[in-house]
Amino acid sequence: MNTAVKAVEDVEIIPKDVLFGNPVKAAPTLSPDGRHLAYLAPDEGVLNVWVGPADGSGAKPVTRDRERGIRNYFWSEDSRYVMYQQDQGGNENWRLYAVDLRDGATRDLTPYEGVQVRVVDIHKDRPDEILFSMNKENPQHHDVYRLYLSNGKTELIAKNPGHFAGWMTDADSKVRAALAITEDGGEELLVRDTESSPWRSIVKWTQDDSSSSGPIAFTKDGRSMYVRDARDYNSGRLGLLDLTTGKFRVIAQDPQYDIAGVQLHPDTRVLELYAIEKDRPHLVVQDPSIQPDVDALKKLHDGDFFINSRTHADDMWVVGYHDDDGPMPYYVYDRKSRQAKFIFHNRPDLSRYRLAPMEPFEYKTRDGLTVHGYLSFPPGKPRKNLPTVLNVHGGPWVRDTWGYDAEAQWLANRGYLCVQVNYRGSSGYGKDFVNAGDKEWGGRMHDDLVDAVKHIIDKGYADPKRVAIYGGSYGGYAALVGATFTPELFACAVDIVGPSNLLTFIRSVPPYWEVYLSQFYRRVGNPETEEAFLRERSPLFRVDNIRKPLLIAQGANDPRVKQAESEQIVAALREKGIDHEYMLFPDEGHGFAKPDNRIKFYTHAERFLAKHLGGRAEA
Repeated sequence: MNTAVKAVEDVEIIPKDVLFGNPVKAAPTLSPDGRHLAYLAPDEGVLNVWVGPADGSGAKPVTRDRERGIRNYFWSEDSRYVMYQQDQGGNENWRLYAVDLRDGATRDLTPYEGVQVRVVDIHKDRPDEILFSMNKENPQHHDVYRLYLSNGKTELIAKNPGHFAGWMTDADSKVRAALAITEDGGEELLVRDTESSPWRSIVKWTQDDSSSSGPIAFTKDGRSMYVRDARDYNSGRLGLLDLTTGKFRVIAQDPQYDIAGVQLHPDTRVLELYAIEKDRPHLVVQDPSIQPDVDALKKLHDGDFFINSRTHADDMWVVGYHDDDGPMPYYVYDRKSRQAKFIFHNRPDLSRYRLAPMEPFEYKTRDGLTVHGYLSFPPGKPRKNLPTVLNVHGGPWVRDTWGYDAEAQWLANRGYLCVQVNYRGSSGYGKDFVNAGDKEWGGRMHDDLVDAVKHIIDKGYADPKRVAIYGGSYGGYAALVGATFTPELFACAVDIVGPSNLLTFIRSVPPYWEVYLSQFYRRVGNPETEEAFLRERSPLFRVDNIRKPLLIAQGANDPRVKQAESEQIVAALREKGIDHEYMLFPDEGHGFAKPDNRIKFYTHAERFLAKHLGGRAEA
């Protein structure tokens, strides 16, 4: 028997349906009046919204999705409707639906083909209204509409002049701010005094500053805005921007990390707390009135808590906890008594198995940058000469964070060291770190991944002959780069919805992403002026270098990374007779939403990894 299997045979294998199937229950929220509790749970094998009394008993499904499952929902402000969004086959053309809890009737509020809807605002004093944006008039631009739940009528209330990427309302639900993308890739915050006033620029962020900057919310009086601002500073500082003078007053800052989560009181807009996302989130309380609540919640569980919903009276909260080696627990927290009642775990079956802690680590790159990441070691196995999977996050302008990660647990349970790296270009570590990734797709961003592998090999953790590179979206691109740019380092590669040709990838972005093209040109490259450079950084044109097995998985309806990105490289691999496997999911988009498809993919992937790295696979 392979030594990788022997070392973990005393650790029970976790079934893939426990890791990647539907949660038993998830995402609980109290209705605004506090009388009912809603959550997501399977109905006939598909995630739907269930609603019952506030104590969690007697819930019944109120939606009837039988295809992809519902992944996000919210309450109307009068607690009468459950609202949710759904697309078709992963095309990301989200529609907005409402379920009337009085008679169970479901209405499609935005029955438009090829249109994407984004919710902009709901307001407790206007329970019959929802503000949303959609690209119905022009596929490239989202305009703002007001919708009346009582009769389903909509009216246009804010027209996009063409360069607005997002909208923001004040505390009175008036559309008074917009974020625009400038021609040089920067961002401009525009505001207006009333909805009939002209727009005026209040602040401009260069593209160097914009990754760590941006608007958060209006203050109650509408005269200022909470923003993150990295002008004249490396990281995104939290502060107040005076909308008359343009002056910025700093509230909080950290020299290395951007201010991450910000929590305001829903009525007063007083800043209650904020988070600095280091290896784990560091919460800082600003409003002393909630300090006793924070103290009580920290004592309840060792994980990192978050508030999932609040009643209008703000007397009851639904809180959950991120944990790295267990399921996510949820509680209803009574602010008056400061007592919490357990509701459920999202995946209770995980408690039966031995999971892997997620351990922060850091290393120096070849050019002196400090890069952070996480290691998940296989439980019950010596930390020496391990088969290893470098699991590269997508984005790339996001970051891996501490907490339960299904793929990390899957890989560790199968006998692999899972390595997750926040390479340059990842967000959260200040603007200099993000900007260090400019024009470095397939360049220094890949060097960071190679340096991470060398670091864990030097530590003795990884077997240098048994390292795989694996990822989705940008991580899928990174896997293709690993297979073509540094084929000697990796024993195999797994690419999920990753672009293979940066020229065709950038030229085929969805219409509503075209406003961001100036940023893509700065971060990645301009196919009109830098064709040779982008060809050089595209794995498609280096397929002759592939020496190791490659697994590629793609959703046919992916609007971000089109099917052609996978088909191009698969065709080249076939033509050259290079060992590869290809999985195409006709009913998926940018990732796999259906549990059956997820299980099918992970079944195939773990057999692929076991074959080439020597780990184990579920029978």
